[in-house]
Amino acid sequence: MQRKKRKNRLSMTSLIDVIFLLLLFFMLSSTFSKFSEVPLPVGTAGTVASQTTPMFLRVTSDEISLNGETIALDGLPAALAGEPDAPTAAIVGLGPEVTAQRLTDVLAVVKMIPHLTLNVLVPA
Repeated sequence: MQRKKRKNRLSMTSLIDVIFLLLLFFMLSSTFSKFSEVPLPVGTAGTVASQTTPMFLRVTSDEISLNGETIALDGLPAALAGEPDAPTAAIVGLGPEVTAQRLTDVLAVVKMIPHLTLNVLVPA
């Protein structure tokens, strides 16, 4: 009498349980970063002009100029601040090669200035 060899089959239920527990562990133990939004005010036709003469800020990939004079990024808040409680307006023009990261860096520095109204010119 010859015995038939019986093949042992693996149970997939245990494997699925282990995979589910690992997935659950990594999902709960990881940190999720929150992306912040950068407000991008854009000037439109028909907007009311402010009482002050706006300054013109030109941003290119390698330099920043304020009213035609080159300025460093860290010197920008002092140059744009103006009088302590007086409203200040600035128009930001972008060069064709400006990246989104470069614009975000400039806007992050500029948004710390109190009483500053900022409009970004969008290329047509």
